[in-house]
Amino acid sequence: MAQHLMKKKECPSCAMEIEVGLKTCPICQYEFPRYSASIRWTAILLVVVLLLIWLISLR
Repeated sequence: MAQHLMKKKECPSCAMEIEVGLKTCPICQYEFPRYSASIRWTAILLVVVLLLIWLISLR
């Protein structure tokens, strides 16, 4: 029953349902991309700065 409640994701290479926490597919060895927190925060900061520049230019 516990396995039924585990979150799953689909491997884009072989379409196998695997656990969300796995870094590679146990069937086809597909490596899921790893996004670091610094890249994510840099992207968020860039969007905020561009949004502020756009809002200021509307005046």
